[in-house]
Amino acid sequence: MYARFAELKGWKLEVMDINDSTMGGIKEVVFGLSGTDIYGDMKFESGVHRVQRVPQTEASGRVHTSAASVVVMPEAEDVEIELDMNDIRVDTYRASGAGGQHVNKTDSAIRMTHIPTGIVVQCQDERSQLKNRQKALKILKTRLYDQKMQKMNSEISETRKSVVKSGDRSDKIRTYNYPQNRVTDHRIGLTLYDLSSIMEGNLFELIEKMKIADRTEKLKA
Repeated sequence: MYARFAELKGWKLEVMDINDSTMGGIKEVVFGLSGTDIYGDMKFESGVHRVQRVPQTEASGRVHTSAASVVVMPEAEDVEIELDMNDIRVDTYRASGAGGQHVNKTDSAIRMTHIPTGIVVQCQDERSQLKNRQKALKILKTRLYDQKMQKMNSEISETRKSVVKSGDRSDKIRTYNYPQNRVTDHRIGLTLYDLSSIMEGNLFELIEKMKIADRTEKLKA
């Protein structure tokens, strides 16, 4: 459904990871979308989707219910690190160890402490204090970037877990009923008898109605 919707929108879809189910379907798939205005449309798809259908193996025609959790997240952009030099304590000291006669003559080694995080880096590779300072600053930025990325990845992971964990059918956002060719979005009480077209990627009306409802809620607020 989403692959076909992406095609209709002119977006590029790239599968990152896929886990096939032993029953012949897909257990889990992770894919990326690139194009314009993607998150604005896709963010409303996050949640539990309930499917009601009669499997081919069901002799008595009973409707079986299953559920799929959908998680939609914007891709993280490169994180820029801006350093306030007022947050950094710089100490100079004499380099030690091998390095020729200069090592004990000048305070060329640099130690930088980033006060808000407590991260400490030091550099004494170069004879020039200026070069050691530049190197230390570069290392500090890298360490802070890494810390920021870890925090961001942790937040993304928590967001994902919370949606997947709530994969309870009672938390459903939408129901796809095959016997009745019906799709119901429970958030806005919209029912469309056009399931076959929707499964071919025709999500335009569903998403547009969600956008209108979202805008209305924001205006009320």
